[in-house]
Amino acid sequence: MAGATAMVAVSGGHHSIFAVLLLGLLALVMSHALVVEIQRQARRRSQIVWYRTDTVNTILLGCWAIIAAATATTPLLAPAIRAVSALLAAGYTAACIYFVLERRRAVTSPPAPRPAPAPAVEARDPLADSAPSV
Repeated sequence: MAGATAMVAVSGGHHSIFAVLLLGLLALVMSHALVVEIQRQARRRSQIVWYRTDTVNTILLGCWAIIAAATATTPLLAPAIRAVSALLAAGYTAACIYFVLERRRAVTSPPAPRPAPAPAVEARDPLADSAPSV
């Protein structure tokens, strides 16, 4: 969606500068959301080996990079669209590499130790029965 929004921002038509800036900002926010989701998927600890979903994520990011690169090299499109496609191809390639590196790091790192439970409060403590102040 981030790529499509960026394409709409630079595509031909009668867009005001406000619409272009707003669509560009929306594309940046969605790109940030994509990076956060890539981090979340790569750092999950529920699967401690490289799993099928990791391969699917890598293939999807790679396909998006290939599609954006193919769009960037198409000579029939406007230069603005080709420029945005080149940026998207670079971004998706970087996202794919980032996902693979982060996921491999998460898979090979030892699990973090669980924190020890907090000690119970003794009954002789004068603040043990006091209610928290609001």
